[in-house]
Amino acid sequence: MFPVLSRLLPRITQLALVVASFGLAACQPGTNTAASGSSTYNGAPVPVALLVPGGSTDTNDNFIAQSLENAARLAISDLGGVKIDLRVYNTQGLPDQASSMANKAVNDGAKVILGPFFAQEANAAGAAVASRGIDVLSFSNNPDVAGRNVFILGQTFGSTARRLASYAVSKGLTRIMIVHDPDAAGQIGMAAIQSAVIATGGTVAGIETYEYSQNGVVQAVHGIAASAKASNAQALFLTADNSGALPLLSQLLMENGLTAPGTQFIGLSRWDIPAATLALPGVQGAWFALPDPATNQQFQTRYQAAYAAPAPIYAGFAYDGIAAIGAIVKQGGTGSLNAASLTQAAGFVGVGGIFRLRSDGTADRGLAVAQIQNSQVVIVDPAPTSFDGAGF
Repeated sequence: MFPVLSRLLPRITQLALVVASFGLAACQPGTNTAASGSSTYNGAPVPVALLVPGGSTDTNDNFIAQSLENAARLAISDLGGVKIDLRVYNTQGLPDQASSMANKAVNDGAKVILGPFFAQEANAAGAAVASRGIDVLSFSNNPDVAGRNVFILGQTFGSTARRLASYAVSKGLTRIMIVHDPDAAGQIGMAAIQSAVIATGGTVAGIETYEYSQNGVVQAVHGIAASAKASNAQALFLTADNSGALPLLSQLLMENGLTAPGTQFIGLSRWDIPAATLALPGVQGAWFALPDPATNQQFQTRYQAAYAAPAPIYAGFAYDGIAAIGAIVKQGGTGSLNAASLTQAAGFVGVGGIFRLRSDGTADRGLAVAQIQNSQVVIVDPAPTSFDGAGF
């Protein structure tokens, strides 16, 4: 069987922010910011709660917690004129503890909550402080917990699917077949792709799946290939990743006559992680989306220099959250930390490119489109610098 995790980390996680030392800046806030809060920042430290899964019996949770705190403190040092009073609360990765810590943070004076990490924690923390007018900027990428006072900073399947579907349609690949894992994540990914294809003017040529096992993939591939050919699908949009079906699935699809450029493979997940994925014969010529490589590399360099370790892929979420908070406060004062300013249409510039929070609590991220060429990542469509195009 392919590995199935009992506790899933975000399967697609990328990054975001306002960085003086990076040479970046936040997009100019819209009129909502000034209208909904005080007009100036008075220089007083802004109390911000950071909820992380520290104190857990799981060593990975504790590593995540430290990485998020590291990135948040790095962001604070880059804010310039805005002072952040960061207060860290350990949730142990547990919803009940997240709820308790969220209430404690507000009692301690927090104006906004950054975190928690896991979806169920985010849901619990948001519910705990919803009646108190405090927004929660979670590190989750699960849209099911977004909404009301909970925003998710993680890159969603929907954002990735829209970017890639828009690019495919712009290149004349309008008939797109979806091939998805049968598990919950695969079902969510399938729905996101389907919506994105239709929204960007494409046609869903078919939807196929397979049993989540080696034998299941082997048994299903011939039928998937036959269906793709019969429906004249120009592209196959796959939810599979390297930890699951992708190595075998891509190889067998190739052996059944589906290869680029005749049939374009598109990946919903990062097909450059781990790097060994790039060498798979079946993914040569495939497209996938990733954060702006230039700005992301700047963040990686800064983090490495500060902490003598590479930044985990999710660490940028903490940096993004602090940076967005700092940009809002600098523009409109502490009183402007509310949903209206968080969801300003222009968004913010992040360590992974532009991002904005939507009124439904999810995030749009400006992603680059990459192609795997000779086992290397080649950017074929750069990350956008504003939300005027690229599928938005």
